[in-house]
Amino acid sequence: MTLQELYTLVDGNYDHAVQIMRMEKLIDRYVRKFPNGGLNDALMAAGASMDPAQLFESAHAMKGVCANMGFDKLSEAVGVITEEFRPGNQRKHSDGEIKAMLADIDAMYRRTVDGINQYMQ
Repeated sequence: MTLQELYTLVDGNYDHAVQIMRMEKLIDRYVRKFPNGGLNDALMAAGASMDPAQLFESAHAMKGVCANMGFDKLSEAVGVITEEFRPGNQRKHSDGEIKAMLADIDAMYRRTVDGINQYMQ
């Protein structure tokens, strides 16, 4: 599987990743590190405790990494959590809605990691 095929499989934006990182070799390096980065674990732990500061920090970090890597749909989904818990913003969603969004994010993340694992074989 090529990197472009991986990005197609996970609904990523390969062209955006190339625009940001400029070299396929660099994209490959970060794609291989993504599953072990701990971003999703931190977000899910913050969601379990519903700690607003931790939710913002972990969502903001994951959103940025996903955006830079061209995992646009995942970045957009995490961006909703980021804005929900951004200091100074008024909450728009209930805790139950947030937990449902986090479950969807977790599923998207796992799908992305499954694709990366196939790519690395």
